[in-house]
Amino acid sequence: MTKKDILQTAREVLDTEARAVAGLADKLDDAFLATVDLLARARTRVIVIGMGKSGLVGRKIAATLASCGTPAVFIHPAEAGHGDLGIVQKNDVVLAISYSGQTREIVDLLDFLKRLGVRMVAITGNRNSRIARYSDIVLDAGVEREAGPGRLIPTASSTAALALGDALAIAVMRRKGLDERAFGSTHPKGQLGRRALTVDALMHRGAKIPRVAPATRMKAAIEEMTAKKIGMTCIIDAGNRLLGIITDGDLRLLLRRHGGSLLAKTAGACMTANPVTVPRNRLATEALNLMEERHITSLVVVEEDGRVGGVIHLHDLWRTEMF
Repeated sequence: MTKKDILQTAREVLDTEARAVAGLADKLDDAFLATVDLLARARTRVIVIGMGKSGLVGRKIAATLASCGTPAVFIHPAEAGHGDLGIVQKNDVVLAISYSGQTREIVDLLDFLKRLGVRMVAITGNRNSRIARYSDIVLDAGVEREAGPGRLIPTASSTAALALGDALAIAVMRRKGLDERAFGSTHPKGQLGRRALTVDALMHRGAKIPRVAPATRMKAAIEEMTAKKIGMTCIIDAGNRLLGIITDGDLRLLLRRHGGSLLAKTAGACMTANPVTVPRNRLATEALNLMEERHITSLVVVEEDGRVGGVIHLHDLWRTEMF
């Protein structure tokens, strides 16, 4: 087999699988909508089952559902009949993946699942199969042909099932009103999760926030900045609402302008009014972009009523190693 033949084979496989996935779009119908609604309303978990290549696809679908905010677990059908079915509860939803729809290990579980009363969704290429007939909803994942020799090796069909599972996971996530923050909450150790961190997760709060009243003398204001080690202080009114800020950079300018008399002035007279602020639910990546655009090193986090909720510093973002 020549190099040209090898590359041509690979291109044919990719083309076959791409067309299989693209073909799923025309098959999305009320059954898909009903499945999204069912999974979004599931009171316990989604139980994913599948054998062989379908089982490997099922593991990935279960993992994607879980990471997108829908509790899901994979159960091996062969192990299910030897005790693992004990994990299935009445309010669970079973997602069965079988291209033929006749997988013996799954067929053997159907009567038990029906007696238990769970709702069942089938992802299959055979709408007239036994698994399809037992299911409450059938999602058509049929493909024109497989990509391998003899058109027998699960290739296009397993890719199509995987893509359909991804479509379900994202659609359910949006149906439940979840976003990248929800994804980040399930990935606290990963790079993706760190990128989904919000300002609220990283900001200094409570007693760690540097703040003084407008009548505070600059000597005391500088002491507050030094003690809190953020390189700035908030100027607040009696209701903890933000009036302005003073930064290390401001101090250098103020010293040039006022010299030794600076220490006798008030924070209110020296502050920068209407500073750049950020809400606590803003993504940390967005806060970093804002700092870079404005050439500043810290942002005050304000609540809807103008109260100071926290302060986030550039170093807090760097420590996450997300950039």
